[in-house]
Amino acid sequence: MENFFKLKENGTDVRTEFIAGITTFLTMVYIVVVNPAILSSAGVPFNQVFMATVIAATIGTLCMALFAKYPIAIAPGMGMNAYFASVVATHGISYQTVFGAVFLAGIIFLLLTFTSLREALIQSIPASLKYGITSGIGLFIAFMGLKMSGIVVPNESTMVSFGDLHQPVALLSLAGLFITLILIAKKVHGALFIGMAITALIGYFTDLLKFEGVVSLPPAPVLFDMDVSGVFSHGLYTIVFAFLLVTIFDTTGTMIGVAEQANLLRDGKLPRAKSALMADAVATTVGATLGTTPSSAYIESSTGVAAGGRTGLTSFVVAMLFLVALFFSPAISAISSLPAITAPVLIIVGCFMMEGLARIDWKTFDEAFPAFAIILTMPLTSSIATGIATGFITYPLMKLVSGKGKEVHPLLYVFGVIFILQMIYFPAH
Repeated sequence: MENFFKLKENGTDVRTEFIAGITTFLTMVYIVVVNPAILSSAGVPFNQVFMATVIAATIGTLCMALFAKYPIAIAPGMGMNAYFASVVATHGISYQTVFGAVFLAGIIFLLLTFTSLREALIQSIPASLKYGITSGIGLFIAFMGLKMSGIVVPNESTMVSFGDLHQPVALLSLAGLFITLILIAKKVHGALFIGMAITALIGYFTDLLKFEGVVSLPPAPVLFDMDVSGVFSHGLYTIVFAFLLVTIFDTTGTMIGVAEQANLLRDGKLPRAKSALMADAVATTVGATLGTTPSSAYIESSTGVAAGGRTGLTSFVVAMLFLVALFFSPAISAISSLPAITAPVLIIVGCFMMEGLARIDWKTFDEAFPAFAIILTMPLTSSIATGIATGFITYPLMKLVSGKGKEVHPLLYVFGVIFILQMIYFPAH
């Protein structure tokens, strides 16, 4: 273990790495509850999503631990799950078809990892669009949290309005939100997980949460419950691209951020980056065959780094703890079925994702407007793909008419034209 993970060389030891692994796991284990809660609302059986989430997280994080040897954990990403549910709801297609789109995105990601096209794709997308997309997804999932909790409800004249706070679920959601906010303000490690646990406890004592069991043998995984041919018959190319694009730069950005914090970058570059991205691509592809959305590197890994994690042993511990979670499906099923427990997490994670807004150059209009268009479009159309398309069309167009056409990477013009054609001939709804 000492030699394999080069613990001394990285200035760490087994005890520190174990504590770092436990810290990272506690800050991200909420996904085991939130992911099944969101995807089961789109008709995917709870046990299928639960098993797929845990297996994808375990395999991805193990690949990261053993091959890339970084203290970075991988699991199905937030935002993509909410997008998945909205695609099923708004397109009127089966969840199996959307899993087909996730599978294709995973295969393309896997192939891109072996080529230089991945770097070209990441470098071609300007920072303002990247931050706009991440922030747009943040608003998208926060809005979903507000709707799930009943804090925001449909309204015929204004589309949405404030909900009835006398409803038990809305009240409990607000209580859970404020409890979790206090924990985060106090800088408590695992605040999201602890907040969910306290909310669940209140729910249990107020008869809103009922357990039919806590521990059991893991349910059987479901394999290949997807329809790849439906992706082509329904023309879901933009959705495949949305899954692919968000996964690629979300993972790349997170990996670089966490590696920078852990002082693992060499001359601004990430050694073994190919192995790290491969771990994510494998997790996404495996996850799709089992029944979950694309996986991503988790920014929560930074909590483990803050606790001293510097090697793959940290992520190995995280992977083992995910395996233990397999035996708690009855408890997790009960918790997932009460929106008040998961909604506060969506709202708070949405806030975390807005951080990039500060880095957009709002004084330069041809940089600001495409980002604004993405942020505005995503939550209001309930479509991450439409938001991305809006940004990719307006950015090159505005640069061109501002006389800055040469600043734009040629790939962006190609994407701009593709998205215009897609909106004309394959509209999202």
